[in-house]
Amino acid sequence: MEQRIIENIPFKVDRGNLFETYHVEEGSDDSKRIDQLITEAEKIAKPKAIYKLSTIDEKTENTVIIDQTKFTSRVLRVNLDEVHRTFPFIVTCGIELEEWSLKIIDMMEQFWVDSIKEQAALQAYQTVQIELEDRYRLGMTSTMNPGSLEDWPMKEQVPLFSLFGDPKKLIGVTLTDSFLMVPIKSVSGIIFPTNSKFESCQLCPRKNCPGRRAPYDPELGESKYHFNHG
Repeated sequence: MEQRIIENIPFKVDRGNLFETYHVEEGSDDSKRIDQLITEAEKIAKPKAIYKLSTIDEKTENTVIIDQTKFTSRVLRVNLDEVHRTFPFIVTCGIELEEWSLKIIDMMEQFWVDSIKEQAALQAYQTVQIELEDRYRLGMTSTMNPGSLEDWPMKEQVPLFSLFGDPKKLIGVTLTDSFLMVPIKSVSGIIFPTNSKFESCQLCPRKNCPGRRAPYDPELGESKYHFNHG
């Protein structure tokens, strides 16, 4: 099916977010150094994205066949119950930012640079979302990412990556033997239209998670996905 690579993604660092996150005061030595890093990052950054329109070929109780590729996840299967097309994607901060960041040796500066790379990956993801809405008028969508739940583990990165052929050649993203992506600040997953918003956080019991986007709802797991949390 149709596949799109997006390379010319404008990147602008959210300076205010960085200053707030790391409690940096205007006019301080830290603020001057962060501004230097922002200038460097915006100059070299080339965040990238790839996505495709994929059809659902078959559904079983706990699996979904997408573009002749099998994915095993009860949650994904249920979420795609009334869906006929999906949009697998990979977004990344880009190898350019990754290589630049490896030259930063100061520990505090490494934290700042890490956040800059996160912002680049996020802006690539937002670019995909905007383009999907412009091209396909999807309305409300949700996203699932391999590794976000026990039900859909990291090893499911392998079939997801296979949908794109060679993501390394296309946007510079590779998988390690433990199914982590390089550059680290990359995100993969499947976007799909939905009538009710879904976040993996709703099924994750982890406490004190800084990235939580929705409260844990054990009843949802039992009622909709037929999990037994004990």
